[in-house]
Amino acid sequence: MTATGTFAPRPGAAPLSRMIRAQAALETRMLLRNGEQLLLTVVIPTLLLVLFSAVDIIDTGAGKSVDFLAPGVLALAVMSTAFTGQAIATGFERRYGVLKRLGASPLPRWGLMAAKTAAVLVTEVLQIVLLTAVAFSLGWSPHGDPLAVVLLLVLGTAAFSGLGLLMAGTLKAEATLAAANLVFLLLLVGGGVIVPLEKFPGAVRAALEALPISALSGGLRDVLRDGAGVPWADLGILGVWAVLGLGAAARFFRWE
Repeated sequence: MTATGTFAPRPGAAPLSRMIRAQAALETRMLLRNGEQLLLTVVIPTLLLVLFSAVDIIDTGAGKSVDFLAPGVLALAVMSTAFTGQAIATGFERRYGVLKRLGASPLPRWGLMAAKTAAVLVTEVLQIVLLTAVAFSLGWSPHGDPLAVVLLLVLGTAAFSGLGLLMAGTLKAEATLAAANLVFLLLLVGGGVIVPLEKFPGAVRAALEALPISALSGGLRDVLRDGAGVPWADLGILGVWAVLGLGAAARFFRWE
């Protein structure tokens, strides 16, 4: 028995759901406070959308440029957060021993990964809201089924998260930084984000269409610009990348 107004100690870890929420909130704050991450995840996609919509630099085919560009830039935003940003941040956390210490905490390692995924999803929602508002101001007129869009974004996030964690958990931090930025630039050009895949030769185009960024940008474009139904082929490609990436990350990720 304890007297009124006093507190009895309650040893033990907090409930798992509370630990994951707290870690997810911390991960989100750290992500949003990082200037380089904000440049990569918010500023660059927004500038690309505004620049290429306002200036006729690349032939995007019939219709308004923004109708072609907006779905691709949304795909780029998902890649920049789930893959590039997460790979770099996690790689340096691993280098400095942060992951090792968190792995020894009451929060299980799968809970830490769940918290990181939640932070990625929160950031993506903010990105999508901002980019959608900018696209509407540029005259964007989307069509299609919102459920198909959500499926594409969720599977795209899973695919890029798996690849980002695989890179961060197997390479040195400096190598992850260089490789993640290089992949970002290459897929920006060759992933159907800004340059239509029809501009590439047949054999090259076939290879590019199998990439997750091409499936995500192409699927979003089919739905939002053309009003197509559920793009099962693109969802299938993203599903394969998600299974392979997350499976390989779970198998080969090193915490120190």
